[in-house]
Amino acid sequence: MIRTIRILTLFLLLLALNSCFKKDEMVPSHPRGPVKTDTIAMTDNYKYQIYFDLASGKAISTNLKTESDLGFECSSKGWKIILNTSDFMKVADLGVIPFGQAHDTAGMKMKFDKSDGNPDSLAFGRWFTIHNTDTLSLNHVYAVSRGMDQNGNPLGLFQVVFDSLKHGTYYFRFAGLNGLGSHAATVTKDSTVNFIWYSFSSGGAIKNLEPPKGLYDLVFTQYTTLLFTSAGEAYPYLVTGVLLNRNGIEAIKDSLLDFNSVTLGNVNTIPLSTAWDVIGYDWKKFDFTAGSYTVRTGIFYVIRDKSGYLYKLRFIGFYNKSGEKGYPVIEYQSL
Repeated sequence: MIRTIRILTLFLLLLALNSCFKKDEMVPSHPRGPVKTDTIAMTDNYKYQIYFDLASGKAISTNLKTESDLGFECSSKGWKIILNTSDFMKVADLGVIPFGQAHDTAGMKMKFDKSDGNPDSLAFGRWFTIHNTDTLSLNHVYAVSRGMDQNGNPLGLFQVVFDSLKHGTYYFRFAGLNGLGSHAATVTKDSTVNFIWYSFSSGGAIKNLEPPKGLYDLVFTQYTTLLFTSAGEAYPYLVTGVLLNRNGIEAIKDSLLDFNSVTLGNVNTIPLSTAWDVIGYDWKKFDFTAGSYTVRTGIFYVIRDKSGYLYKLRFIGFYNKSGEKGYPVIEYQSL
């Protein structure tokens, strides 16, 4: 009798422990959605950034890529300050020097944000130290090149110092690299978005460019990434492609399976990546002989959207009906 009670007790204990572990999450079987085709109008000089939602097949919002300079992270514990890399922005850390002095760019070692979103590879880096509950500046002054507009015109040079992040508000100062036009500014976090954007233009202004983080999956945009020479040396380059919503959207590239035959069963358990540039730009290539872009139709992407559903997506064109480049054509389907 005692042995029976012990066995029963052990069984109940194991059952209770098992209920504490989270089971692997898989997308439940559901009817496949229709195959959709959409054209994304970035235009021939790629001047637009477009936030796109897979479920509705709609562009949620569109803005000129030159409308902002810096993005301030809005998560509760966020501290990252990122560049608008669609303008080829770059930064040099000048160290602890008086803010507002005149500088030139001679001898400066400029850095770019890495396009995969790794916080260890940001141009500004960890600009702070922690004191009690406040994030306080290291008092480094940064030289900022705003890059260039869609026509290749330079957007100017600034210097900036980040003073603190207190109670959800970033405090910072900026001026021209020549020391003129000093301004103090603040940006307060908004938990509904990933980043609040700020522009140095006209004395500075907050730019509410990103839609709420739960409303979109992909961003069609230019961005800066690192390419490599034949000798393996890295150099920054401005490319045109797709970045993921930074709110945990996941994707992976595949060139082995046939796009038309891919089902939920093929991809339901494959590991996906949250790297911002996992879709990236190399779904197309430039044909120097023809002087035009061709799309790599043998490549497709599996994407887990904001609701947890899986999609397959591929690019089938890069030109509009008038033959103008800058109009990516996507084919996609909910699995």
